[in-house]
Amino acid sequence: MKILVVADIEDRRLYDFFRKDRVEGVELIVSCGDVKSDYLDFLMTMVGAPMIYIMGNHDDDFIKKPPLGGICIEDKIYRFKGYNFAGLGGCLRYNNRVKNMYSPFDMNFRASRLAAKSALRGGIDVLVTHAPAKGYGDLEDLPHRGFEAFNRLMKITMPRYMVHGHVHKNYAMNVKTETVHESGTVIVNAYGYQIIELPDK
Repeated sequence: MKILVVADIEDRRLYDFFRKDRVEGVELIVSCGDVKSDYLDFLMTMVGAPMIYIMGNHDDDFIKKPPLGGICIEDKIYRFKGYNFAGLGGCLRYNNRVKNMYSPFDMNFRASRLAAKSALRGGIDVLVTHAPAKGYGDLEDLPHRGFEAFNRLMKITMPRYMVHGHVHKNYAMNVKTETVHESGTVIVNAYGYQIIELPDK
């Protein structure tokens, strides 16, 4: 099963210069936040696949205009073709002007609740976040630091993948697309877009 993961920018390769062969075989679109709802509507139509999403720290407009037909998986576990996708949007709080920001304590509480849900739902296969995990693809500045709560959640649930956005590749030279967590989870920075292939269940 192929999933198309998007985050942070409306990638021109998928928007202005869309080609069906780039997304051939994609069965699910996953948004890691900070992309416009019109873009997500466009992708659902052109790719011909359903879409799940979480909120980025610049997604306040989703409250008034959510992507049509998209499924918000904030603090939930969503099952698709045998895989459990779990969502925790937002980033570390660095000011009080934006809704989708959390203190480390708040995110730890959310992650703990999600871990409890996963025990009842058969685990987590793909963890979908906006911010990165602390020490895995995050940066030193406050707005782009990762959450330690995600590390604990991965150690408990051991998902196959964690996909996130928020850390743009043009912020620093050492931003990687893919790293491996100590739990064995493959962490993918979805900035722009990435295609991940999961074995059929």
